[in-house]
Amino acid sequence: MDNNRVYIFDTTLRDGEQVPGCQLNTVEKIQVAKALEELGVDVIEAGFPISSPGDFQSVVEISKAVTRPTICALTRAVEKDIDVAAESLRYARRGRIHTGIGTSDFHIRYKFNSTREEILERAVRAVKYARKFVEDVEFYAEDAGRTENEFLSRVVEAVIKAGATVVNIPDTTGYCLPEEYGAKIQYLMDHVDGIENAIISTHCHNDLGMATANTLSGVCHGARQCEVTLNGIGERAGNTSLEEVVMILRSHKELGLDTGVNSQRLYPCSRLVSNLMNMPVQPNKAIVGKNAFAHSSGIHQDGVLKNVQTYEIIDPQDVGIDHNSIVLTARSGHAALKHRLEVLGVKVDQQGLDRIYKEFLVLADKKKEIHDDDILMLSGADRAESRHIKVDWLQATSGIGMKPVASIGLDVAGEKFEAVATGNGPVDASIKALSKIVDRQVTINEFTIQGVSKGADDCCKVHMQVECDGRLYYGFGSSTDIVTASVDAYMDCINKFSR
Repeated sequence: MDNNRVYIFDTTLRDGEQVPGCQLNTVEKIQVAKALEELGVDVIEAGFPISSPGDFQSVVEISKAVTRPTICALTRAVEKDIDVAAESLRYARRGRIHTGIGTSDFHIRYKFNSTREEILERAVRAVKYARKFVEDVEFYAEDAGRTENEFLSRVVEAVIKAGATVVNIPDTTGYCLPEEYGAKIQYLMDHVDGIENAIISTHCHNDLGMATANTLSGVCHGARQCEVTLNGIGERAGNTSLEEVVMILRSHKELGLDTGVNSQRLYPCSRLVSNLMNMPVQPNKAIVGKNAFAHSSGIHQDGVLKNVQTYEIIDPQDVGIDHNSIVLTARSGHAALKHRLEVLGVKVDQQGLDRIYKEFLVLADKKKEIHDDDILMLSGADRAESRHIKVDWLQATSGIGMKPVASIGLDVAGEKFEAVATGNGPVDASIKALSKIVDRQVTINEFTIQGVSKGADDCCKVHMQVECDGRLYYGFGSSTDIVTASVDAYMDCINKFSR
């Protein structure tokens, strides 16, 4: 093993996809997996196969779709889990089973009602069983961040002897301080017999905002695999951000470490995941946020104009942000649109390009300039075409001194319906009219509106969470018209529980 090489284990499609409302279908997962392959990650954790038929099928199809990265499937330390994971990896050129169990006293007592010795035995048994199916077995010691170091070292030593090729040391709750997590990795490097026979991996959560700092501390003390997600997405406050780890190691050459990732694909991959998961990237997000290379302070602007390195330590083009990008307007042609889609990581065939271009021209007539978020919105517009319930037409009126009223026409599996309703505003009236046709008891729990650019001709995104029959559904809509975007998001939810 090259000791200067840090392996990137991407879990966007497993841990990242556990964010509520961000679930992808198999086709979308394959699209992300191919983007990750182009990015140059070493391992793609494709899913938790036993958790659902959809997850199982996604691992199968991703194994067929990509060839260079190792495809990893997560399991518990349970033989049935491992059987299913092995079956899901049958088409993988390089397959890895990622099995493990909680090792902290919190998990041992309250989650498993067990003892340290029983946990140790289960860990060894799971690794040995997984090795019957694949040569590459990774073991995770869940909640290692709060596991006493001496017991953790016993577990790590035992699973390596049992055949684990990678051992994952997760800070599952994001509790550790960087020096504490680094010291834990160093303790293992110093006290585990045979540790040179396995790669030690970091897997840090961001509950206290220290995921990236903890990951780098672990790397500096000997870990050589980092488990990360694009945009830092993941459960609760998220995981370690892939782009941050890559660019920190690229920027700090004195560490003598590199990942082999093609950093110019970072921005396109970030936008692809944000678009498919309907999860906006915060403007001040490091590396890929829209303000990451923006300067508004006069002092900063003056410094950057004199020498860009006064306030920028990274060349934007190194992460795939093209400062000389072509501005798209109503006069732009197919070639310019196709180029911008490729820059954003979206690949379409000629038929898809033709469809997007028609909608692009309609939108460009309404706006002076088309932004990246507009392009991503248009590239995903075909999702509405396959819906069971579609909006034929919508009209909403409101104003000072008048009651907001909306009328709507729906196509429900080819049958036409119309309804009219009043409300507290045009959005409320439109949704009430729609609800008269779709006669279900639906409660809107969350309703978020986000502008994607500045100006009166702005495109807006609407994210919605509704509850129906005790289950939660998430919807997304976008348009230059806020009423249309809101109804589209509500329709997205309805179609999910009307399947």
